[in-house]
Amino acid sequence: MLSLLLSAMLAIQAYALMDVRVPDQPVVALYGRDATLNCSFDAAGPFNESDLTVFWQLTETKRSVYGYSEGHDQLVEQFYSFVNRTSLFPAELRLGNASLLLRKVAVADEGSYTCFVRVRDYGSAAMILQVAAPYSKPVVTLESASNRRPGDKVALTCEAYGGYPEADVIWQDGSGRNLTDNITTTVVANDKGLFSLTSVLTVVLEPNSTYSCRVINPLLGEEGNTFVTITGQNISFPPVALWVTIGLAVCLLVLLVALAAVCRRKIKESCEEARREAEEAKELEEDESKTAMTPLRS
Repeated sequence: MLSLLLSAMLAIQAYALMDVRVPDQPVVALYGRDATLNCSFDAAGPFNESDLTVFWQLTETKRSVYGYSEGHDQLVEQFYSFVNRTSLFPAELRLGNASLLLRKVAVADEGSYTCFVRVRDYGSAAMILQVAAPYSKPVVTLESASNRRPGDKVALTCEAYGGYPEADVIWQDGSGRNLTDNITTTVVANDKGLFSLTSVLTVVLEPNSTYSCRVINPLLGEEGNTFVTITGQNISFPPVALWVTIGLAVCLLVLLVALAAVCRRKIKESCEEARREAEEAKELEEDESKTAMTPLRS
């Protein structure tokens, strides 16, 4: 019955007199939340709800989203993905409100919806529903390497998950210079249609250099807490060179200690030799004095 009624509504749609209004701009709904597809009409006077017919369908595929006529829901032909997820606002039907409540919005719900209304006259209007999901906070990692040095080319990887639609990724250095021309970004969708993105930036590593990755959802704008900065100052020292340096330092230390010991011994020997020479010179001087004071015998 509802299909026949809809066919009749479509056949005389060109002659519709009822004013049916929907948003001119696309409606953005958050993934997993409830959304309201607004639709209002002017009935040109009081009417009974039994005389009201409201029908929502997907504009392109013509699949039934929700039906209402003769005061009851008409869901026999409802497409399976909308089962138990749709309803009108019964208390507001008499006020000309034919808006549809869509529960737990999924990525697959994105598209164009047409609202048909009949009381005494007919009318319809189509609107666009867009779905958005915020991405997780980006995580930036530096490729692991045991012999990284300033001047080497390294890869920085930025990852974010669970977002929709595909995001824009912007890389910058510490001075704010855009490095996006040097990146490679891949996007993969899961079974729910949400995206995971991986962006790789290749740079020449310098000490104390800073890089940042920003993930921007085009529908939600720039998301909070999406700035992650990584510095190039934590550059690992090559293990071989490290052990060579430690060995040289130990050898130098041992050499300095040995040299100090030799110098100390030489100084001590020199002091003892000088003391002995002084004592011998003093004894010799005393012997000469005694000899000079002895009287000659006749």
